[in-house]
Amino acid sequence: MTARAKNNRTLTIMEGESQILLPLITQPAEIVNGFDFNDKLINADLLDVLNLIPDSVADLIIIDPPYNLTKDFNGKTFRARSNDEYKEYLKSWFGRVCGKLKPSGSLYLCGDWRSSSALQDIMSEELTILNRITWQREKGRGAAANWKNGMEDIWFGVKDPKNYFFNVEAVKQRRRVLAPYRVKGNPKDWEETPSGNFRMTYPSNFWDDISIPFWSMPENTDHPTQKPEKLFAKLVLASSKEGDLVFDPFCGSGTSAVVAKKLHRRYLGVEINKEYCLWAAKRLLNAATDAFIQGYDGHVFWERNTLSAQKQCAVSSASNSSNSDHKKTSFTSTSLFDL
Repeated sequence: MTARAKNNRTLTIMEGESQILLPLITQPAEIVNGFDFNDKLINADLLDVLNLIPDSVADLIIIDPPYNLTKDFNGKTFRARSNDEYKEYLKSWFGRVCGKLKPSGSLYLCGDWRSSSALQDIMSEELTILNRITWQREKGRGAAANWKNGMEDIWFGVKDPKNYFFNVEAVKQRRRVLAPYRVKGNPKDWEETPSGNFRMTYPSNFWDDISIPFWSMPENTDHPTQKPEKLFAKLVLASSKEGDLVFDPFCGSGTSAVVAKKLHRRYLGVEINKEYCLWAAKRLLNAATDAFIQGYDGHVFWERNTLSAQKQCAVSSASNSSNSDHKKTSFTSTSLFDL
C-alpha cells in the first residue's frame, strides 16, 4: 500500500479486510432462481448479468457510465471513440437497463460535454427526457489553450411523464439571505437564526454547491471518476421513497449504493472491477454506523462554506435529525476490525 499523508482520509482496504468483504460481494454463479436482488453488490460485466436481473425491479436507476474519454479504470482502459461508435456502445446496454425500471420509475444518466449529445439521443429513444442537470465540477487543472472543463451533465428521464415520483421538498437548498426583506418588521420567506439568516429555495437544474471527493473527505477513494455522495443524495431523495430500490449498473466505488443505504433505500449495483467492489463493500459497512452525508444534514442541503452554521444547527436540532441519530466514525481510513 502506498504511504499516505497523516491527514489523508482516503478509504483503503487494509491487510486482512478482503476476507471480511468478499462474502458481501455477489458473484454471477450465485444468482439462481429465486435470488433476492435487494441490497446486493454484484461483481460482474454488466452484459453478462443483465438478463439475470428481473425487469421492472428498480424504482430509480442512476447510471454513471464511462464517458467518451480514454481512461484507465484500475487496469481496464476505456478508449475514446467517434460519436457514432460511442452511441453504439451505449445502445449495447441502455435499452436493456431501461427494462429494469418500473413503469413509474425515473432514470438519471451522467455525462460530460463530449458525451452529452450522444446520451441525449440514446435516452430519447427509450424514455421521456424531462430535464438536463448541469453541476459545477470544481476539480482538476486548468487548460492553457482551452477553457477548463468545470461542468458535467445529468440527464433526467422517466418512462411515463404522467406517472412518476418527484419530491421537491426533500431537495430544497438552505441558502444564506444576504439582503433580508421584511414585512412589518418580520422576515418574509426567510428564517432568522443564531447562525445567520437563511431561506429554503427550490432547486434548479444548475448545481453549484457540490464538492468533489478529495483526500481529506472520508468518502474519498482512489476511483478516477468518483461522484460525490451529496450529488447522488439529491437524485435519490428527489426521485425515490424510503424502501425503494436504486439500481446502478456501473457502480464503481459504490456511491449510489452507499447513499441509498444511508437514506433508507434498497440498492442493487453491478461493477466489473473487483477492487472497486471491495471499496464499495467497505463503504457500505461503514454506512451501517455512519449515515452522514457531507453537505446534507438535518434533512437539509446546505450551500458551500456554511459548515459553522451547519454545526450550530446540528447542536440545536440533533434530536430531530436522522443524520445526527447515527454514530459518527472518526474521519480516518477506518479498519473494519475497529467497527
